[in-house]
Amino acid sequence: MLGLIGQKLGMTQVFDEAGRLVPVTVIKVEPNVVVDLRTPERDGYSAVVLGSFDAKPSRVNKPRLGQFEKAGVSPKKRLVEFRDFENECSVGDSISVELFADVRFVDIVGVSKGKGYQGVMRRHGFHGGRKTHGSKFHRANGSIGMAATPSRVLKGTKMAGRMGGERSTMQNLRVLRVDAEQQLLLVKGAVPGTREGYVLVSTARKKN
Repeated sequence: MLGLIGQKLGMTQVFDEAGRLVPVTVIKVEPNVVVDLRTPERDGYSAVVLGSFDAKPSRVNKPRLGQFEKAGVSPKKRLVEFRDFENECSVGDSISVELFADVRFVDIVGVSKGKGYQGVMRRHGFHGGRKTHGSKFHRANGSIGMAATPSRVLKGTKMAGRMGGERSTMQNLRVLRVDAEQQLLLVKGAVPGTREGYVLVSTARKKN
């Protein structure tokens, strides 16, 4: 698997090779620096720890600052571990967006937009009640359980509550363009998260 840390800039639209107008998400992928390596002998598994987006030293805690100093790299805002990294690399190496030059599909992980406290119609897609005169059941959730048996609300019952703000993965997004000069990656479709939110881009597990 190959992966990098990126930042969602927003959405736009471009023409593909067939001349069709395609909605795309623009992701900025600054050079990722290898901060550490996980080895089976020392850690029991193999992985690469990547850091991206420069941070002020005053905003980084001392243990993390020591990790950056040991690797000989400047402090980073984001530090992510990618397991079973396919490319050979060493601590201090810089990996650019050109890593995805020959990749057709990617998986992208982000944190979805927080929607706050929402009712069952928006949160779970309930149909709702009648909107006619005399109806007293419009947007409520209805029955949530039986009275005598089991005399409790079953776990997992769909009810109102906080919506969004969760880790979300979009799979098999087509890579339409890799701009190494501007450090941009254009993928077809929407990506979870807000503008300028951080995302993890990796080669698709189910395609390629």
